[in-house]
Amino acid sequence: MLTPPRTVVRRDGGLYALERALQRRGFRHVAGADEAGRGACAGPLVAAAAVLPEGRRGEIDELADSKLLTPAARERVYDEVVARAVAYAVVVIPAEEVDARGLHVCNLAAMRRALASLTTRPEYVLTDGFGVDGLDVPGLAVWKGDRVAACVAAASVLAKVTRDRIMVELDGRFPGYGFAEHKGYITAEHSAALRERGPCREHRFSYVNVAAVSGRDGRPPRARRPAAGGPDPVLPGRVGGRPDEPMERSGAPGGTVGVALGEQPRPPASVGEDVVMEGGVR
Repeated sequence: MLTPPRTVVRRDGGLYALERALQRRGFRHVAGADEAGRGACAGPLVAAAAVLPEGRRGEIDELADSKLLTPAARERVYDEVVARAVAYAVVVIPAEEVDARGLHVCNLAAMRRALASLTTRPEYVLTDGFGVDGLDVPGLAVWKGDRVAACVAAASVLAKVTRDRIMVELDGRFPGYGFAEHKGYITAEHSAALRERGPCREHRFSYVNVAAVSGRDGRPPRARRPAAGGPDPVLPGRVGGRPDEPMERSGAPGGTVGVALGEQPRPPASVGEDVVMEGGVR
């Protein structure tokens, strides 16, 4: 029995080398999946999946790990990915869902749903850091995948830009926390606001730092979270809640998943982001 030849991916082959190698072996549609918001203690967890075209059309200027791009560059790359991708999908997991099911479970479910929602079925899947089970196609977990594989980098940009836009919107609904600046990550300014104001409904009450200032440390996450539609814990006496949302938010009537499906790009956020918030290096 003949053994198929090994596929060699050169270290110096660049961001597209892994996908090109897989395509040479017959996997035409290679999907990448990534998330944004794992390390945040407020706001949603967002996962995205993308399939880039073969050849030069799939090569996007400035494409890189979203954490290494400036906000303006991320917006440019986001627009290019949306315009060029063979297929893409974004899934938004609200904070209350993270509290109820756990971060890792939600992360896997979100990436699985994003991949399942692609309008073009992938033949191979690349994920950032850890594998996603329950897929019916072969896949590979790639360490620092958003810096190694173009499709994963594209997914990271989709997830990051979507989440940043949501956090800027939440800053208007829940002023005083600085969501537009730190995007819900645990900065010194955010921690100070938490101590002074207490958490709002967009915080993750299953996180130790949020539970500590909520005054309900000994209670499970479901019980710690304020009831939807009840008095706003930040502005006493004001009803600022909203009904519980499904796991995915639909961006267009009739949409099945994700805020980015059919979404019209909003103006780019005018605020920056510290790479250290997501474990990067300045």
